[in-house]
Amino acid sequence: MFESIGEVVILFWRTLCAWPQLLRQRRKVLEQFFEIGNASLLMACILSLFIGGVLSLQSGPVLAQRGLANLLGGIVGISMAKELAPVMMAVLIAGRIGSAMAAEIGSMQVYQEIDALRTMNINPINYLVLPRLVAIALALPMLVIFSIMTGWFGGALVAATNGQIAVSFSAFFSTLKDIVDVKDVANGVFKSFCFALVIGTVSCHQGLQTIGGPRGIGRSVTKAVVNSIVMILILDYFLTRWLMFFD
Repeated sequence: MFESIGEVVILFWRTLCAWPQLLRQRRKVLEQFFEIGNASLLMACILSLFIGGVLSLQSGPVLAQRGLANLLGGIVGISMAKELAPVMMAVLIAGRIGSAMAAEIGSMQVYQEIDALRTMNINPINYLVLPRLVAIALALPMLVIFSIMTGWFGGALVAATNGQIAVSFSAFFSTLKDIVDVKDVANGVFKSFCFALVIGTVSCHQGLQTIGGPRGIGRSVTKAVVNSIVMILILDYFLTRWLMFFD
């Protein structure tokens, strides 16, 4: 485990050192960026809409029984902005995009395409890892912002249409505006940026370490997704704890 963590850290450092080559790889960055966004936007919309709806459905009746239904907008708003949107989108991207990265690079490793790149004096980190890492680091925060707004709308929709809650759109968003600050949304976006770096680095590392043919590709994809999700949840705690000092 510690060896794998060390290899991931080294790969991330080498990718940072390759930053001056980014301008050359701008076309690949844009290709990866649009692939990540187009592949995930619909799923992000559906997931966020229902997460916000479930938050309202679970919390609304309990608050209404105690005469606190007007606080529902703030609870849904801050939960989506600071925690649920960044974590759930990161898990979604790890399963959808991280697995694709690991499979693509893993197949290139198995079929010796990466060795061919080295033979042509092309650095695989510059050509394969850097564009993917930059693209996912740009795409995931944007998806999180979209997810936050969609989740707010889903929560407001359930609050307005459920008879046990009966909180209008205007009352829901008025409370949300009073409780949720721009800093709360920025916290969620910052978390998603860190999660994106973890997903991209772990997935590319597993792809580069692939051995053993098609079965090895399957193992690498599984490890990439599982390791990314575990590291996201661990990192989420430490980031939350660190960001609390600035509140």
